[in-house]
Amino acid sequence: MQHANNPPRSPWKVLLIALAGVFVLTGGIAFVSRDSSSTNSDNASESTETKATAKETTTTTKYEGWVDPASSGQMWSSKVPGVLTFRGNPTRTYYGMGPVPTNPKILWTYPQSGGMCGTSSDGGGKQTWCGSGWTGQPNVYEQNGKTIVSFGAYDYSVHWLDYLTGTNLLSPFKTGDIIKGTVTTDPDGYPLTYSGSRDNYFHIIATDRGPAPFELWRLSAYDGVQQVWNDDWDSSPLIIDDYLFEGGENSWFYIIKLNRGYDAAGKVTINPQVVFKTPSWDQELWNTVSDHQFSIENSVAISGNTVYFGNSAGLIQGWDISGLKEGKTPTRSFRFWTGDDTDASVVIDKDGFLYVGAEYENRNARSTQVGQIMKLDPRKPDNPLVWSVKDQGGGKAGVWGTLALANGVVYADTNTGRVLGIDQMTGQILWEKKLGSQTWQSPVVVDNTLIVGDCQGNLNAWDVSNPMIDPPLKWTVKLNGCIEATPTVWKGRIFVATRGGQLYALGDQ
Repeated sequence: MQHANNPPRSPWKVLLIALAGVFVLTGGIAFVSRDSSSTNSDNASESTETKATAKETTTTTKYEGWVDPASSGQMWSSKVPGVLTFRGNPTRTYYGMGPVPTNPKILWTYPQSGGMCGTSSDGGGKQTWCGSGWTGQPNVYEQNGKTIVSFGAYDYSVHWLDYLTGTNLLSPFKTGDIIKGTVTTDPDGYPLTYSGSRDNYFHIIATDRGPAPFELWRLSAYDGVQQVWNDDWDSSPLIIDDYLFEGGENSWFYIIKLNRGYDAAGKVTINPQVVFKTPSWDQELWNTVSDHQFSIENSVAISGNTVYFGNSAGLIQGWDISGLKEGKTPTRSFRFWTGDDTDASVVIDKDGFLYVGAEYENRNARSTQVGQIMKLDPRKPDNPLVWSVKDQGGGKAGVWGTLALANGVVYADTNTGRVLGIDQMTGQILWEKKLGSQTWQSPVVVDNTLIVGDCQGNLNAWDVSNPMIDPPLKWTVKLNGCIEATPTVWKGRIFVATRGGQLYALGDQ
């Protein structure tokens, strides 16, 4: 994503010797019993259990692996109900819980006046950034009798607000630069928030030290690697069974053993160890792409025993982590090149198919051929492309927002202002809408309502109860500034920040 990158730095030439399949394994990894409430480990203690949601109760059998593919579309944690990471769960397919407001009004803003702003530098020089942008989706979750809204913003800070009033529950945690990505709240109930920043660091923050959050650990983009593109951290991490999975714009993917616990005073503790890291590129990509922009800006996704991520050169990778807990080194099991910058997160359905959105800036032969919206079958590594849809209009085209899946339809929005409903099986465009500006936020579908914002400040909702037909408009709310960040829906409210500087809570009055 060029608007948010620093100028590239020259990589070590020595890396050229061993780029193909490079990895680093540090330290020993002991087997740990399941202690998380993620999809796979909800079922760890019993062979079967009953899992309740707001509308239905289902019985699931024990899944022996990292993330049950059948959990696609479901809430991540039973211990901490809510949207805890970008797109809500490890398959990046959970958008919140209804009801969706029928005639939403602005209930409160944060801050009440002024804006969350900070100065920052990228390739275009120093400028002032306000509010939240790509991806910037608020976490909304229930814990210790409160419903909390947590997010990072362009004022350099992570915030924790009261769901009802928008007042601070904790003082903001200040990093050294703007925060572009989405924070992650610990899914196992530990009082921990995980956040990247443009300050070169990935941060782990404790929220149980009174009114002020406290940083327990940080990881530098330069620590133990030669960063190849820049030093931002945009990716929203996943935490499963005490392991953290994260990608950096330094072009490296990390697996970190957190070793979470509590001290004698009952305060949360961690002892993080990087147990695996690998570059996001290989020799083939290095030889193919001349500018060596390999940053990981999307949020890694996991289904089954495979973790997936893309990079700014368009390389989609899958890494087998089935033996990680037993000390086995992850191995690459999937490779696909989109041909262009792929900042949108990989989305995974219940059958293990991957859905990928890519930008169209380089306009090379590969990206022209494979298109910008793709369905991939990782079980066919030699020919995984199931179908594709092209968005190759004038200027910068393609997809910045992460795709959404619901009721057999793939929902996409594009930099050229298109909103598409695509048949999930066939790739046929079922209907299309044209907005008046770019759309970088990721579509949200809750209770048969599709919500998409644009850069004119319009937050739109369409009725997709019959998703195969052109959906009618339900409502539009006008907000101040480009809606570049992704909304979160939670029990009658919608939370979204804009580039105008504020976070909005919307609901029926």
